[in-house]
Amino acid sequence: MKILLTGATGYIGQRLLPMLAAAGHDVVCLVRDPRRFSLPDTLPEALHARVQVARGDLLRPATLADLPTDFDAAYYLVHSMSGHSENFFNLEQQSAHNFVQYLNTTSARQVIYLSGIANDRGLSVHLRSRRAVESVLGKATTAQLTVLRASIIIGSGSASFEIIRDLVEKLPVMVTPNWLNSRCQPIGIRDIMFYLTSVLDKLECFGKAFDVGGPDVLTYREMLLGLAAERGYKRWIVTVPVLTPRLSSWWLYLVTSTTFSLAQSLVESLKNDTVCDPAKSIDAVVPHECMNYRAALALAFQRIEQNEVVSSWSDAVSSGTMRQNYMDAIRIPKNGMFFDRQLLPFRRPVAEVLDNIWRIGGDRGWYKTDWLWRLRGLLDKAVGGVGLRRGRRSPTHLRAGDPLDFWRVLVADKASQRLLLYAEMKLPGEAWLQFRIVDQEDGSHAVEQLAAYRPRGLAGRLYWYAVLPFHGIIFKGMVKNLVSYVEEPAQLERSSKVTP
Repeated sequence: MKILLTGATGYIGQRLLPMLAAAGHDVVCLVRDPRRFSLPDTLPEALHARVQVARGDLLRPATLADLPTDFDAAYYLVHSMSGHSENFFNLEQQSAHNFVQYLNTTSARQVIYLSGIANDRGLSVHLRSRRAVESVLGKATTAQLTVLRASIIIGSGSASFEIIRDLVEKLPVMVTPNWLNSRCQPIGIRDIMFYLTSVLDKLECFGKAFDVGGPDVLTYREMLLGLAAERGYKRWIVTVPVLTPRLSSWWLYLVTSTTFSLAQSLVESLKNDTVCDPAKSIDAVVPHECMNYRAALALAFQRIEQNEVVSSWSDAVSSGTMRQNYMDAIRIPKNGMFFDRQLLPFRRPVAEVLDNIWRIGGDRGWYKTDWLWRLRGLLDKAVGGVGLRRGRRSPTHLRAGDPLDFWRVLVADKASQRLLLYAEMKLPGEAWLQFRIVDQEDGSHAVEQLAAYRPRGLAGRLYWYAVLPFHGIIFKGMVKNLVSYVEEPAQLERSSKVTP
């Protein structure tokens, strides 16, 4: 089949694409900015020819006019947990409406949507929005809608898993709000992928909506204690009624790697029970035995320890504060800029230094005064930024679009020996950090480390001069240690267990 895949750069889309291509389908990936799109590492080179990229923005109907129309089915994986307003609700409906208008001009006979379980009363704005999107997609005249409604998804890199993991690993004692007593039916990412591929072109699923979930119905408290047991931790949880939704959001934001907008959305949604309705079960149509919660956790940690995290919630632009068209910053401006350039020749093998560059951030750190980087991350969190806790998707591999602590990777080109990062922290301006290996006239090599900053107004200039004294400490020592760093065997063992 020929399949249109929206949300191809998201957590689910990055995992679904290789599976569709491996099954023999040709896949057209609809993305806002093709420069952000890169083929997943899990897609064999022999299958690259099965993937096409089409540029279009579902909030701008004019950009959809020239898209292909000769596909058989579509996956609609466009939704966000970062919005927290009625405007967000309206935008999601508008996006779905524009998609349907486009879909009606195509030969598609099925559209598949991953939604949320919404069987409770008094739904949060996000669960109401999921239901509203279902209604809009159901109005397509040429394609039949198949909806899969899921609760918490457990998998390496998923937002839910990472938040639960952060809470358990960081807090021996938790004082928590009452929503920890809400019930949900978690499902493993592997089972979600099974259902997404199994309902494709299955006539019995056309025009139907199904609740999908694992075998366990748990409170969020039980989920936290379950992860603690899986990791061999002793944890104590006290629930109190005095934590308002806003206080709960701040608590979640400050303790975990999530953004504040995502924390707000989660807290609001967690007041609802998200348990499957047996009358909406998919078992009769697609029989499948899902993993239980503990098995899904074990698989997630196994993937992390083997450095096989395919995708992460933080891959999405909405996981930070950066503009959607951040790839416009792929060239560092020259005018109105402040620069700090360090050039250090070296004699070791280029591959070793390049490996050090590619491992920067995350558990490896920033090669100099890591406590200052952590302090900057805490300050960023305090003003609503992303902080350092997002870490990195992989301890060894980087690709364009990857989050890297409070940076975003713009260029990761080992062939040209260049890594370019763009700041996603809160700043009165824009900042870049570039590493290159350059040839010297005597035939040797040198690392060029370039910190570039474009201030915004007087505040931006004052910020640069305020941090300038620290640059002399950080950047000179950073490039020196980056060149000389040698990983010990014990460190090699630890690096295989880095947080994605």
